[in-house]
Amino acid sequence: MRQDASVIDTHQSAPTRFIDAKGIRFAYRRIGPSLGVPLVLLQHFRGNMDNWDPVVVDGLAYERPVVLVDNRGIGQTTGSTPDNVGAMADDALAFIDALGEKHIDLLGFSLGGMVAQQILIDRPQLVRAAILVGTGPRGSADVFAPEVVRAASRVPSDPQSLLFLFFTDTPHSRAGGERYLQRMMLRTEREPATNEQVMRAHLAAIREWADYPDHTDALSRIRQPVLVVNGSHDIMIPTVNSYALSQQLPNAELIVYPDSGHGSLFQYPERFTTDVARFLADTEQRNR
Repeated sequence: MRQDASVIDTHQSAPTRFIDAKGIRFAYRRIGPSLGVPLVLLQHFRGNMDNWDPVVVDGLAYERPVVLVDNRGIGQTTGSTPDNVGAMADDALAFIDALGEKHIDLLGFSLGGMVAQQILIDRPQLVRAAILVGTGPRGSADVFAPEVVRAASRVPSDPQSLLFLFFTDTPHSRAGGERYLQRMMLRTEREPATNEQVMRAHLAAIREWADYPDHTDALSRIRQPVLVVNGSHDIMIPTVNSYALSQQLPNAELIVYPDSGHGSLFQYPERFTTDVARFLADTEQRNR
């Protein structure tokens, strides 16, 4: 049963906290109840904690702790952002270890989904279950096409580029995108926007991930349940890569939302949080 709502921090109210690990001062927020296996969220290309949808975060945190974190060089987290997924995974693991967590659930979106895959490979005993959204395995096809790079690398970023990248060009999807943008800006205490160094490092990490397939079959050895989610028309990391990811993972479930793009979880926030809650409840039931 959920704790008294009067003591629960939400996406809007959660204070930004800090913890030191590996010479890095990590900025993070903890949302939802204090007890339970925490769900750690890893963010997308150029994103910080404020780019999460409040409806998604609060929905996920209804029955479990949710931890948002800005990895190295993002927001108020110190250091220079690394240019490869392996180093990003090492940083995330250092942060989780500093929190003292022995078991977590993991949600990675886009680049964050690549980092989550690396954590599953590097420290499988840490992760109970994972949700991988809008992402693909090493060697993914047609990732970040030239028109995507142009829109995604604008400094500063702008709302129209985000709508182009995350949503499809239909009235239904665009309307969902507009609602997401409005919700995303509701929090008043905000993190600093990511800079050009972050953009270039993230772009290099994504290119390296896509350009060098994994020939070790590492994903086939991941035994945890994994929920793979995408929209039907993802132009950033094309949806076909989500199919490939689900096929390489022995215990994966795939959900593809209709008339949606890279940001399908933000277009369908209630459906997404319901699907994740059911998935994690099934995982808990199997582990009893």
